[in-house]
Parts: sequence; C-alpha cells; structure tokens
Amino acid sequence: MEGLIEAAQEEGELNVIALPPDWANYGEIIKAFEEKYDIKVNSAQPDAASQDEINAANQLKGTDRAPDVFDLSQSVALANTDMYAPYQVETFDEIPEEFKDADGTWVNDYGGFMSVGYDADVVPEIDSLEDLLGPEFRGKVALNGDPTQAGAAFSGVVMASLANGGTADDIAPGVDFFKRLKAAGNFLPVDPTPATIASGQTPVVIDWDYLNAVESQKLDSWEVFVPEDAVVAGYYFQAINKDAPNPAAARLWQEFLYSDEGQNLWLAGGARPVRAEAMAEAGTIDTELYDALPEVTGDPVIPTNEQTESMAAYLADNWAKAIG
Repeated sequence: MEGLIEAAQEEGELNVIALPPDWANYGEIIKAFEEKYDIKVNSAQPDAASQDEINAANQLKGTDRAPDVFDLSQSVALANTDMYAPYQVETFDEIPEEFKDADGTWVNDYGGFMSVGYDADVVPEIDSLEDLLGPEFRGKVALNGDPTQAGAAFSGVVMASLANGGTADDIAPGVDFFKRLKAAGNFLPVDPTPATIASGQTPVVIDWDYLNAVESQKLDSWEVFVPEDAVVAGYYFQAINKDAPNPAAARLWQEFLYSDEGQNLWLAGGARPVRAEAMAEAGTIDTELYDALPEVTGDPVIPTNEQTESMAAYLADNWAKAIG
C-alpha cells in the first residue's frame, strides 16, 4: 500500500465519470479520498449513464482525460469486460464469491432495491405498480434513464415485469407495462434528478431505494414504495480502465472504496455496501446506519449475469419500439 500511495500521489489526479454527488454519497466519498491522499479527483459528466462511461473511455483513449475507473450497471459492465484491468483489493477475500469476478476483473460495490418514490402531496398513496396506470398519474411517472443504457432504468423495467407476471428470464411484461403507461399518458420522458423532484416536475420516480430515500430527507412528503410482489435487488459493478491514464490512482481509489471507511460512506448514502456482512461480523460497520436501512418484505430477485445479458438484448430490440 505504501508504494501504491506514493505512485498515486506522483500521478496526482484521478478521473472518474458518471458519479453524481448525491448518488450513494459519492460527493462525500470523493471529498474524503481527496483529503486522505491529497489527490485531485476530476469528476466528468456526473449525470451520465453507464453506457456513456464506456463511450467516453473509447473516445478519450490515449488522452489524460480518459476515465480511470468505471461504476457500471450490470448489463453494460458485462458487455465490456475486455476494457478492464483485473485487480484484487486488500479486502477481496471478504467480498462474497457471487459478487465478484474471480480475477478481480470486476467487483460489485454497493446495491439496493428498486422502488417508486412519490410526492404524497401531489399523487395518491401507491400500493402497487398498477396504481401508476390510473388517471391521477397522468404525465407524472418518470424512470431514471434509458433502460438500454442505465442500470436504474433497466432494473425498473425488471420490477415492472415481475409485478406483471414476468420473471428474470422474461422482461417482456415490463416493456409492455411501460407501453401501457405511455398509452395512458402517464409516462413522463424526463430523466429525474434532485432538481426535478424539488421543482415538482417529476412527482413520481422509479429508481433505487437509496436514491429515493435521500429525497425523503429533503422533502417531507416524499414517500418510498418497494412492491412486495416485485422486489428487485441489484449491485453496481466497479472496474479499472485498462487504459487508465492514472493507473496507480485508479487502484488506490478501489482500495479506498472497499475499505471499511469507503464502505461506510456508501452506507451513509443509504446504499448497501458489498462487504456489509463481513463488516457486521467484524464490528466495523456503522450499526446505526446499517439498522436504519429501509425494511423490504418479499423474496428479492437478483438477476444472474446470463439473465441480465438476455434481458438487455431484448430491451435493445424492443424498448424503442414500445416507447417511441
């Protein structure tokens, strides 16, 4: 670690991309890393989608502006593994087998459950996804991103599929649900952000529970609903760009993220860190934050890599046709 820190500090910079400061507490994580190691973090396109990260890496390859690291949705991550540099952090053995590539090509970092956030002062209480088809929700339901490019949106369609008789092997009912949502005039083609929620532009948002929970802290009337019949869990994928302009800083960033400090910082953002179980056993997790995570009832569905690839292929062929 001493040699890695020295090499990273000689580089002096780290390029990250698609990390909104209010997403899983990334603002505080970046600040903590900068202060701990005296390394400047260049944060590009904070509101970009996972596919935009890959596009940027390809477009900026060979320049000092290329991203050093990725934080990707499952479908995009698995489609681009040839772009990653394998690396195993010091805590690699504490990460469950199912949440990492054996060689460290990619490693899951944090996760949560898909949810519906809504302003209870604007729309009625939501008890099921079917409620969203009602006339009270006309022009009010937003999905966080394009499901062919963004992980949150992808999992939102999976949630809709499960609630409408589909499975992790069959996302078609989810696409059909959004087709019906648009036909009813209820689908709002706006990417939701904290600003659109605060302004009232997006009073209903389908997104990860940790992102919707953050909005509840800002807006008293913001409620979060996780459908018991469609509990979708998902983790994001962390990887190092094999063409990283700052390779030592990239690896030091990974070490920080998977340390107790980094994992607890994600937890402070309402996300479930991948090392949570091991940290709980070791007594190193922030128990107050861990115990405060939203309760979720029902059997969680975590799509396998193969299921994700299959669903992603279906979305690539059918989402645009359904939504237009």
